[in-house]
Amino acid sequence: MPQAAITGTGVFTPSEVITNDELVAAYNAYADRVNAENAAAIAEGRSEPLPHSSTEFIVQASGIENRFVLDKSGVLDPAVMHPVLRERSNDEPGVMAEMAVVAANQALAQAGVAADEIDAVLCAASNHERPYPAIAVEIQDLLGTGGFGFDMNVACSSATFGIQTAADMIRAGSLRKALVVSPEICSAHLEWRDRDCHFIFGDVCTALVLEREQDASGPHFTVRSTRLATRFSNNIRNNNGFLRRTRPGHMADRRDMLFVQEGRKVFRQVVPMVSAHILQHMTDEGITAAALKRIWLHQANKTMNDFIGRKVFGRIPEPGEQPNILQDYANTSSAGSIIAFSRFSNDLAPGDIGLICSFGAGYSVGSVIVERKG
Repeated sequence: MPQAAITGTGVFTPSEVITNDELVAAYNAYADRVNAENAAAIAEGRSEPLPHSSTEFIVQASGIENRFVLDKSGVLDPAVMHPVLRERSNDEPGVMAEMAVVAANQALAQAGVAADEIDAVLCAASNHERPYPAIAVEIQDLLGTGGFGFDMNVACSSATFGIQTAADMIRAGSLRKALVVSPEICSAHLEWRDRDCHFIFGDVCTALVLEREQDASGPHFTVRSTRLATRFSNNIRNNNGFLRRTRPGHMADRRDMLFVQEGRKVFRQVVPMVSAHILQHMTDEGITAAALKRIWLHQANKTMNDFIGRKVFGRIPEPGEQPNILQDYANTSSAGSIIAFSRFSNDLAPGDIGLICSFGAGYSVGSVIVERKG
């Protein structure tokens, strides 16, 4: 049975950055306008004023300092408060596919693999800009890859679920080389008018080349083991979908049609679930904390990752053992752990073992144990 290896990574980063200070100024201007419009109701106690946000609140709550977005003008306009993206004709590349091509070409170049050698494209992301044609098939067409493509969605765990899917197909012999791409336009499903979550997300796209280890032409990471788990929860949810129009009166701009979460419940339930998942995976594979050189975790919340890191290592991780990128990128859903892996993996020595883990809505969690080779 052939072994799968990660041989290339790529990251598309948008050119526009929103700082916490910019975001807070826009949100507070929006809150002031709404409070002024509802001044009478607020004075009479019939309505609560919208609270102000602050940079200090955002950093303390999440560790996030900046985020990259496809469009900042709409997000920072108190009268709009969402990205404004040009409508494209059916003959133009979709936004997600366009992002994916950039990241994919980086990954292919690093792997030393030509696009027409790819047998499958998996578009693994938390939101897709349309149900069909599949974004993966469009990416396949734009890149000129062979074989087939399909979309998959397991929210923030999509990338690790994609890695296992591709690795399993390589092990089974149904393909030799695969491309897993995670284009995340998180700014479009975030409610920027909600003080408790307006700072959470950013946009990005990651790409991974997986191939048979025997075909790897340079340094790579052998996929030693993968493990996935899901457990149903309503604590992170997005109700927007094609059935919206079947429900009378539901076409309005409703809060529950965008990202919503019960943050405290998520923290209390997900952190123990993920910690136990990783530790059991390591135990089953005979890998001790002392043998683990690095973990690349889902980038949603610094406190959450610090807690998981202490559980996994049995101590406070040393600098570099648990790299974070969310201070620069914010939460980029399924792409976060892959950005961290792409940015902080080349310095590992042959034989070093690391673990990629993503987790989120579902609940879902995926872990991938890798070993540096070459």
